[in-house]
Amino acid sequence: MTVVPPPWALAAAGLLGLLTLGAAVLDGVLSARAAGTHVRTGLTRPIGEIARLMRQRRRVTVAADTLLWRIGGAGLLVMALMIITVVPLGKWTLFDLDVGVVWFNAMDVLAWAFVWLTGWGANSAHSLVGGYRFLAHGLAYELPLMFALVAPAVAASSLNVATIAAAQQNLWFAVWMPVAFLVYCMGVLAIAVWGPFSPALAPDTAGGVTAELSGLDRLLFLGGRYALLVAGAAFAVPMFLGGGSGPLLPAWMWVLVKTLALLTAFIWLRRRLPAVRPDLFMEVGWVVLLPAVLLQDLLVAGIALGRS
Repeated sequence: MTVVPPPWALAAAGLLGLLTLGAAVLDGVLSARAAGTHVRTGLTRPIGEIARLMRQRRRVTVAADTLLWRIGGAGLLVMALMIITVVPLGKWTLFDLDVGVVWFNAMDVLAWAFVWLTGWGANSAHSLVGGYRFLAHGLAYELPLMFALVAPAVAASSLNVATIAAAQQNLWFAVWMPVAFLVYCMGVLAIAVWGPFSPALAPDTAGGVTAELSGLDRLLFLGGRYALLVAGAAFAVPMFLGGGSGPLLPAWMWVLVKTLALLTAFIWLRRRLPAVRPDLFMEVGWVVLLPAVLLQDLLVAGIALGRS
């Protein structure tokens, strides 16, 4: 694994930005089709929304904690940037950490703080309700997600992301760790406050944590959600989808192809899965998902011991 010089971090950030914009465009196209409008409307909608929000003045609420509010609004985008630093793009990576899996888990926990701060800092009842809803979802998805990350690490006997990717030359982990892979994908959707986990942004609370966001603050928060989908899809590639392995194409291109395929699935699922009430999901998370992923870990550990 080749660790690239720090200036290449700008290229990685640019790639994340392009993929984030692409995700927004795809979501706009699917939204236009669902609404029965022309596809061209969906293609141009993200650009128009970016221009509108950049011109819009920031809303100021009474007694808002502006610093925490701004940190929360921009935090999701920073999280996404931190996650992709440990994702191998073929033979290149920004940070080849020995504990890359732990790094991802540390980053995903930050979503709790950033979404909550966005809801708390506005000093608004609607925003605060949205923040509490996200915390309730977080209590249900975080432990299953953590144990889902354990499975590929145990199978590869390493916490290094590149080593885990290299251990899948013969068979992708997603094939024989389906529970861990599905729980991981669910966790990515939850971190991005996406699809079934959108009650934190629901219309019944005037947009929840985004109720008082406007201008650049709103743009950063919404862009951060798309960026987290991109980063989550990219991290799944070395963890469950064989990394850069594949015929004909170079390894770095296979990473991008797999990332785009999973990202497309995430965006498509937004309108295919119903929103889940936090209280119901807490029960499902603790009673169903957690035992299921623990059984998956035990199975993987048994196979790993048999091979040693």
